[in-house]
Amino acid sequence: MWGMLERQTRRPRTGTERLSAYLDAVTAALGHASRTASARAYCTGLLLPGERKSVEPMAARIEPGRAQARHQAMHHVVAKAEWDDAAMLRAVRERVLPAIERHGPVRHWIVDDTGFPKKGPHSAGVARQYCGQLGKQENCQVAVSLSVANDHASLPVAYRLYLPETWAADPARRGKAGVPKEITFETKTAIALAQIRQARADGVPTGVVLGDAAYGNEADFRAGVNDLALGYVLGVQSSTTAWPPGTAPLPPPPYAGRGRPPSLLRRGPGHQPVSVKDLALGLPARSWRTVTWREGSQAPLASRFAALRVRPAHRDTWRSEPWPEEWLLVEWPKGEAEPTKYWLSNLPPATTLKRLAHAAKARWLIERDYQELKQEIGLDHYEGRGWRGFHHHASLCIAAYGFLVAERCLFPPQRRFTSTRVKAPAPPQGFQPRGAPDPA
Repeated sequence: MWGMLERQTRRPRTGTERLSAYLDAVTAALGHASRTASARAYCTGLLLPGERKSVEPMAARIEPGRAQARHQAMHHVVAKAEWDDAAMLRAVRERVLPAIERHGPVRHWIVDDTGFPKKGPHSAGVARQYCGQLGKQENCQVAVSLSVANDHASLPVAYRLYLPETWAADPARRGKAGVPKEITFETKTAIALAQIRQARADGVPTGVVLGDAAYGNEADFRAGVNDLALGYVLGVQSSTTAWPPGTAPLPPPPYAGRGRPPSLLRRGPGHQPVSVKDLALGLPARSWRTVTWREGSQAPLASRFAALRVRPAHRDTWRSEPWPEEWLLVEWPKGEAEPTKYWLSNLPPATTLKRLAHAAKARWLIERDYQELKQEIGLDHYEGRGWRGFHHHASLCIAAYGFLVAERCLFPPQRRFTSTRVKAPAPPQGFQPRGAPDPA
């Protein structure tokens, strides 16, 4: 009898019970009982099956008999209630990171941004700008995020809407969308660097900072990460210039005895930096090695890489000292006419080619995060226009996603918690969300 009771106490809780305990912990950050109940309902709605994850259809799925009342409560906690998004994300991080670290320490901090196509000019931060989801310039909102990851899983830990200059300088639009007064114009790289600084101050386990060329092209961003004593592997464009191995800009000219002594570096005829593309094309065949960085769904993922030590040349004639040497990593897949991708990295000189390539390719984790957050959780389904609602919705989406991440880390694939295992009540007969087309 005692053995049976002992086995029962050791038996894992059901997925629903684990979800309830998780939501108890993360929604406690809201600090108010009525907000907690609505936030729990909102996260549950995000995890339930359903094509649309805006407030009204989620309310109808969660509580068909009281859909209107539930809708009002959920809408209030997202669009109106004052609560701290950073506190919510911190609570999620504290619950999910230990599960991620069961599979190894944090290895990467990944910065990225994602776009949300929008119609009309009224949603906070909306402007005609590049939208990665559409692959072109379009009317959209853009948010910048920081995720922490190891080879097994990743989790967003910071998330903020990018506010274009036209918005930052328009008090009327700011007022209508509820943009806080302390929010001023910042570039995406400045937002990302502030997120990295905050994560560092919060004691988040550190990793190598990864990002695409939108971040790596910015010399100030690379320098800012380096100043925080963090390593990075950041994409750059093929036109980025650098000094070949063993070369550097010329020192300041000799002092002529009048005025201030010259202090700025120089270039000269026949002494110029070259593009990283030209550097790569000039490498001998023996420089290229095939590296496998991870297992794919059907076969191991591998490509040809080369790495060499260079000095970045960005505006070095404005400096009195050359930029430090760092790694230039280049990918040239077999069968391609020329190299396809380039990265700069401040990792130590003894770093192996395999480690460089592994770190550069680990950025795919953020692409998977955004795909699942949008397709499964409904990150891009928010229909409100306000600054507060945009961030509250994102925080609750990340909270819901964090539970899925934790479940995947705790159990083998066949026992993963997925939305298809949670049964949602059917909406009321004849229910049709406002704004939906008439089925007739």
